[in-house]
Amino acid sequence: MSYRTADSLRSVTLDDVRGAQKMLSGVARVTAMEGSRHLSQLVGAPVHLKCENLQRTGSFKLRGAYVRISGLLPEERAAGVVAASAGNHAQGVALASSLLGVHSTVFMPNGAPLPKISATRDYGAEVRLHGQVVDETLAAAEEYAAETGAVFIHPFDHPDIIAGQGTVGLEILEQCPEVRTVVVGIGGGGLAAGIAVAVKAIRPDVTIVGVQAEGAAAYPPSLAAGHPVSVRNPATMADGIKVGRPGLVPFGIVRDLVDEVRTVGEDQLSAALLLCLERAKLVVEPAGASPVAALLAAPDTFEGPVVAVLSGGNVDPVLLQRVLRHGMAAQGRYLAVRLRLTDRPGALATLLGVLSVVDANVLDVSHVRTDPRLGLTEAEVELHLETKGPAHCAEVGQALRDAGYTVID
Repeated sequence: MSYRTADSLRSVTLDDVRGAQKMLSGVARVTAMEGSRHLSQLVGAPVHLKCENLQRTGSFKLRGAYVRISGLLPEERAAGVVAASAGNHAQGVALASSLLGVHSTVFMPNGAPLPKISATRDYGAEVRLHGQVVDETLAAAEEYAAETGAVFIHPFDHPDIIAGQGTVGLEILEQCPEVRTVVVGIGGGGLAAGIAVAVKAIRPDVTIVGVQAEGAAAYPPSLAAGHPVSVRNPATMADGIKVGRPGLVPFGIVRDLVDEVRTVGEDQLSAALLLCLERAKLVVEPAGASPVAALLAAPDTFEGPVVAVLSGGNVDPVLLQRVLRHGMAAQGRYLAVRLRLTDRPGALATLLGVLSVVDANVLDVSHVRTDPRLGLTEAEVELHLETKGPAHCAEVGQALRDAGYTVID
């Protein structure tokens, strides 16, 4: 089954985005624009955060989903809609459908976080779990559409979706008319394409920078090839931009209107999420933090004022815990160290005394006494420490070695 029609391949214009903005009045929030003193100091120019993580359903996805479903004919609405998503698009489609009185069926991977599954159901969708990855879930949703006549709502590859997401760009220009650079995460490309259509039509001098996770960066090779190409086995913690192939419609817009696409690594994503939480007091998912990651990676390469789009805040608490610990480790504020000591009474207390002198906070301690690699009187200890930065980590390691401990890398 193919969702392609002549309508689905039409171009997206500023008038489309302005029409979407009128349609979304009273439905989608005009989300806040918050200044970031810390990022402004790093960049050397004002940096503002466009907080789509505070949008209804926790991401920008409601905008495009509502516009797309609003445009359906009465007989199409009667047949219902179907979507496939690991989370954000699922919730956007579920709420938009409920607001418009349309039945929605949403396919989600078996491994989707439980809070996202629960939220999608709470917004009114019938949730079906299928497959282990989104590609399998997508195929199941398309098969369901072919069998039932339900309208497939693609997460990014349709002009109405792009027009809806483009309303973020109109708000950026209204809230920060002096903006010189907009930084936005890219998965399939719907949000970046929509913002580019709106911003470039009104302010062609504004630079649009897209950001992808290194492990799921399909746009750089696609742009080099001149057409969408697939990345095999995309892998990143940023599931909101974990897309293996650009959408055909957004690809053409990104190619023509987005000035640059950069990539960021997992350590940079973790650090960005941690910064949003600590400095901006904003809960942001890894995909939503990707523009901040790009700013942290190369702060002196952006012309200000800069607007970084925080596209979503739907992060699973279990993942948040892991990512925060990863982010602290990347910043040298969390250190895991293994070492060997003599297995005798008081040995652990002596070790903790060394750590106390260098002011390292012990979070967790585990012992291993039965490993065949250990000598008869040896024990292996793994310590999780809270530290104050890379220099402090080095100081801790040196103090342990000076005290005679064998530190295992």
